[in-house]
Parts: sequence; C-alpha cells; structure tokens
Amino acid sequence: MTPQLPIVYVVSDSVGETAEFVVRAAASQFHGGRVEIRRIAYVDDFEPIREVVQAAKESNALIGFTLVLPEMREALLREADHHGVIAVDILGPMIQAFSKINNQSPKNLPGLVHQLDDEYFRRVEAIEFAVKYDDGKDPRGLLRADVVLIGVSRTSKTPLSMFLAHKRFKAANVPLVPEVAPPEELFEVNPRKVIGLTISPDELNLIRTERLKALGLRSQANYAAHERILLELEYAEKIMKRIGCPVINVSNKAVEETASIIMDIIKRGGRG
Repeated sequence: MTPQLPIVYVVSDSVGETAEFVVRAAASQFHGGRVEIRRIAYVDDFEPIREVVQAAKESNALIGFTLVLPEMREALLREADHHGVIAVDILGPMIQAFSKINNQSPKNLPGLVHQLDDEYFRRVEAIEFAVKYDDGKDPRGLLRADVVLIGVSRTSKTPLSMFLAHKRFKAANVPLVPEVAPPEELFEVNPRKVIGLTISPDELNLIRTERLKALGLRSQANYAAHERILLELEYAEKIMKRIGCPVINVSNKAVEETASIIMDIIKRGGRG
C-alpha cells in the first residue's frame, strides 16, 4: 500500500507561489521530499479561513500561509490554534523584521509584489512562448517573436531561447535541415529579428558524437559524420544569406556569452 503524502494547504491573499515554493523547499529536506500542495489563493475574507482550517483538521494537514493583512493572519492563527491545526506564517516574521530595521510600517497591500513586478509576468509569458515555439513546432509564432534563432542541430538554439526568455525576450527557433524546407513564415520575419547560429565542423562533430554516446547509439552514425555536418552547415549558410540576418559563430562560446551578443544585436535594431 502506497503511503499517503503529507498534505499542506497553502493559503494566500495573492497567487500563493511564495508559500508553495517555501513549502516544497522545506519538504525537500526530508526523505522522499514529496508533498501534496492544496493551494487556496486570493483569500480576502474570513470564511475561506474557517473552511481551510476545518479541511486541514479533517485531513491531518498543516497550513502554510502568506497573508499580508494583520487581521487575516491573526484570524487564521486563532482558528488553527482552536482546532489544533499547525499553521505557519511564512511572510509575517519577515515583514515584522523589515518594519523594525526600517522603522516603518508595512503597506499591507495584498499581492503587491506581483502588482509592482510587471517584469515577472513578462518573463513568464516569454518562457511560455519559448516552450510553445521551440524547434519550429508552430511557425505561426515566428511573426510574433522578438527574436528568431536559426541553425543546424546542436547549435544551442533551445538553451538560448530559454535564456533569452528569462531576460523577457520572446524567442522562437527553427532547425535548418537540408531535407526539410524552412517554413515560409521565416522569410516573412523582419531579417533584423532573425539570428543565424553557426559553429565549426570539428566542434559540432564532437558535440554530436557525445550526444550519440549519451543516447547509447553508434558514434559513427551519419548525424555526426563530417560529410553530413559540412552539408548541413553549407545549407544553413545559404538560408542565412537568403534572409540577410546577422550570424554568430557559437564555437567555444557559453550560452550566456552568445545570449549577450544576441541581446546587443537586438538593442542595436538587428545590426550585427
């Protein structure tokens, strides 16, 4: 019989991400590190507090909460204590500490961190975009992207897309394969938004050979053959010249270094 996972009710007057992150971080310190999170978000009156405490009592769960308003925090702690439920105030002690060190009263505005942090939402949107339009899965996204990365397999297109997404750029990428014509949408994108990625044949051979080994395949496969690599790189160069986009040689470059070059190009309006 599979043992039941510990249950934690996460209660918040906002999204509840902070509390859930802390709960999972704490759970990871114990064997197995697994926990069932039941998130109760946007709590703005006392009735949900009574309901969640009762539910926690019935399921032998504990409560982790981030409630900014003092009266809501106190109400939850009182209710939990009355029913013998463990409740942990995740945000309150830190707010009190800041109040003491700054000699100021807190604003006590629920959800303020996300209201103020538009960058957070842009980052989330960019990450979702990068996942959705990775590897040319849906060419319709190319015309909506801030930057489109093109290149042969193993030129770090996906890692770069995710890195750029964390910097709030909507990045799409398209693999260039001689046997598969690029989507027509690629040639409709402003060339200044397209970045070509190239690499030395020897380094690509090494990367692909290691990739094949990791997959348990023969390193002599055509994927890593020098002739195949030269064919792909020549084809990719033709496509990049046709588009007229900036080209970056990623040989011996870390993802962060290449991403920095890309962001500089974007800021200069696509002039490499």
